[in-house]
Amino acid sequence: MRYSKEHKQAIDRFGQIDVLVNNAGVGAIGAAEEFSVARTQDVFDINVYGVMRMTKAVLPHMRAQRRGRVINVSSLSGFVPSPFMAIYTSTKHAVEGYSESLDHEVREHGVRILLVEPGPINTPFGDHSVQGDTPMPLYASGRRTFDEVFAKEASGGDDPAVVAKVIVAAASDRNPRLRRTAGSTAARISTARRVLPARTFDRVVRRFYRMAS
Repeated sequence: MRYSKEHKQAIDRFGQIDVLVNNAGVGAIGAAEEFSVARTQDVFDINVYGVMRMTKAVLPHMRAQRRGRVINVSSLSGFVPSPFMAIYTSTKHAVEGYSESLDHEVREHGVRILLVEPGPINTPFGDHSVQGDTPMPLYASGRRTFDEVFAKEASGGDDPAVVAKVIVAAASDRNPRLRRTAGSTAARISTARRVLPARTFDRVVRRFYRMAS
């Protein structure tokens, strides 16, 4: 069995790999039409294919030892729409589908693929997000409104330690759940998505983002 240099170093030092946390990612803010295919591919390469590459790298080791957990940090955007974040949202939807499907494939080998879904977190996420590279004037007003809403939500978001605690729980619980929300907002929105009629939830989203009905 061949391992990368980094995996070999980890195994040599610790003897085994029990948990992989895929937390690397980049935000993408702007109307979907404002992103070129090339820029969209760059975001997917980090947020989706990066998760897949890291997961494939550790699966042989975890299967061989018949235990292990891969924890993929998704987002509130992994299960709800986020206008003016369509590219980012689509990557998180992809991570959700990949994780849930892969979990069925590897569970019989003692490996679990788990999801952590944070809501707004008080970090500089927005400041470091990728912007659309073909801006269009007709979306300018909507983008400005979104930026205001997003900045307000982020500044009032949960402390990053909230997410860390959920990741630790996913890594250590004896009977892990496939999905765990992180933060009060994510928990509320997850419940609303499950119980509200589709039209009602659609109106809630548009009202939240201050969009025309």
